Amino acid sequence: MDSALSSSLSRATRRLILVLALGVAGLSGCATTGGNPQDPLEPLNRKIYSFNEHVDELVVKPAAHAWRLLLPDFARTGISNFFSNIGDVVVALNNVLQGKLTAAGQDVSRVAVNSTIGLLGFIDVASKIGLEKHDEDFGQTLGWWGIGNGPYVVLPFFGPSTLRDTAGLAVDLKTYPLAYVEPVHDRNTLLGARVVSKRSELLGASNVLEAAALDPYAFLRDAYLQRRRALVYDGNPPREDFDDEDDVKKDEPKKDEPKKSSRRSAFLEEPVQSVLISGEPLTPAEEAARLAARSAEHGGE
Repeated sequence: MDSALSSSLSRATRRLILVLALGVAGLSGCATTGGNPQDPLEPLNRKIYSFNEHVDELVVKPAAHAWRLLLPDFARTGISNFFSNIGDVVVALNNVLQGKLTAAGQDVSRVAVNSTIGLLGFIDVASKIGLEKHDEDFGQTLGWWGIGNGPYVVLPFFGPSTLRDTAGLAVDLKTYPLAYVEPVHDRNTLLGARVVSKRSELLGASNVLEAAALDPYAFLRDAYLQRRRALVYDGNPPREDFDDEDDVKKDEPKKDEPKKSSRRSAFLEEPVQSVLISGEPLTPAEEAARLAARSAEHGGE
């Protein structure tokens, strides 16, 4: 890696660290605002959200409209496929780190097929022949292995995130193949095209958000947190804990019915207790480890 690339990646990492430092510095003052407990940095986050909205309105959104106006549908689809194919490299790596070797094999096969038969990924041949596309990143990998979300944060330019996902983003930036394209001008051109291409795909969604949400910031925050939770658990997150005794009583089984728990191990009589720093139920990796250990114990009796 040459000095220019190292300097560029180091600057990106320093920006992320600065954002986290600002958030931690304001945590104690913001935590008493009485807002969403998952968003203790809300005053700071709203300012960064407003900044991002101004940048979007002045630069990114107009470029996205021009992109859609100047390029025909097939060209935009091909470019989107090209960047998606490159992203599958990062997806494959994270599936390996999560122990999902079958999914990782599909990811590698997708890259191989689309990079050759699909003409560098401009044609998504892999999907047409049944190779499933996945969505994984290092933030999800950390969640899979039991790291809690931490506070919700809004990053300058990058948008919604959490403390965990921000750390994951720094790793993803290091492993993204386009980060190593030389010369720097070509790399910046490709990264800029990726941003505009992605933004053009979201023009309709942003219009719906502006029209439907009384508070777009809160709507986007809640949607992001729910989606990330679903992604960590591959679309099947465990049921949330009850907040009070009244809710528990409502869900108690009838007298003659056996007790049920969505958080109960198949081999344990007691409910599984969370070990996450966020207070969430066990992650799939932790639950699988517990089940495997219990299975070995019962098999030895």
